[in-house]
Amino acid sequence: MKHLILVGACYLDTILTVPHFPEEDSKLRATAVQVRRGGNCPNTLEVLQQLLLSGSANDSEPDSRQQHPRVVPHLVACLPNARAAATGKILSSFGPGSPIDFGHCIYRDDHDEAASSYIIRSAETGSRTIVNFQDLPEMTVGEFENIADKFTEHAADCWWHFEGRIPETTLQCIRYLRRVLPGSTISIEAEKPNREGLAALAAESDVVFYSQSWANVSAIPTLLTHRNRPPVHEPPRSLSERRGILDEGGASALSIPGGEYMHCAANPSGKDLLVVDSLGAGDTFIAGVLFGLICHPDDWSAEAKLAFGVELATRKVQRDGFAGLGNTNT
Repeated sequence: MKHLILVGACYLDTILTVPHFPEEDSKLRATAVQVRRGGNCPNTLEVLQQLLLSGSANDSEPDSRQQHPRVVPHLVACLPNARAAATGKILSSFGPGSPIDFGHCIYRDDHDEAASSYIIRSAETGSRTIVNFQDLPEMTVGEFENIADKFTEHAADCWWHFEGRIPETTLQCIRYLRRVLPGSTISIEAEKPNREGLAALAAESDVVFYSQSWANVSAIPTLLTHRNRPPVHEPPRSLSERRGILDEGGASALSIPGGEYMHCAANPSGKDLLVVDSLGAGDTFIAGVLFGLICHPDDWSAEAKLAFGVELATRKVQRDGFAGLGNTNT
């Protein structure tokens, strides 16, 4: 049995669809409003649970019917108190019978409201403008250490994925895992290139997911900067096993320090795609790649894993939300 533990923030998103982005100090009527659970790691888990329950695989891969190992997904996030309506809304959003373990979430007893995101989605340009409000106290290093200690007997079977939100805290968490659970695999998401400290997290991780903004600005230079430099705390895995995943125009992957590079286009056919909802496309891509890396480590090639993530994200942007992504026929 393998354990996949995702560590990140959980939000309740209010999504306003407008004809165009409003001017400052103006009034504009929205054409649609939607409230749903958000957050990078929760979104990734929503897609992953579909893949795990369906045994979804890339139909083009010859060995796609091979049974994948059992994986238990876990969420580590700060939530309001367990009795709050917001907490119930978040947990129920994953549906009945969800395989996700929420037992390691951190409940803030003196808070009733979840972190919130207000998203303005422009129909004219497809842009998304996001305003966050986070009143919940963030996870401390000590709280994380208590959670990590519960997995010491499963270290070699654990994959820890971090949303790179608070680099100084995340870095201490990763170094704790290297000391206490040295057999674990660690991945991070580096989303904002101007966020100080993310490069140090990349140096400590086995797999790095870079956002499109990173790829446009500094992802590859950052990877190359670290390819011959050992991390501050030496992980048990050799640098040759470290991989960076870059999400740009489809996606690319670079193995360090071997330099093996591959690219998968998002729309190789060139046909027009109707983009309905791009919110969570990157989270869906990460879900697809993690599914390949953890559930099909040997029977899927690196190219197949990358292609599966890209194809999954391409299907996601053509629908509203994440429903049905585990069914490769939709």
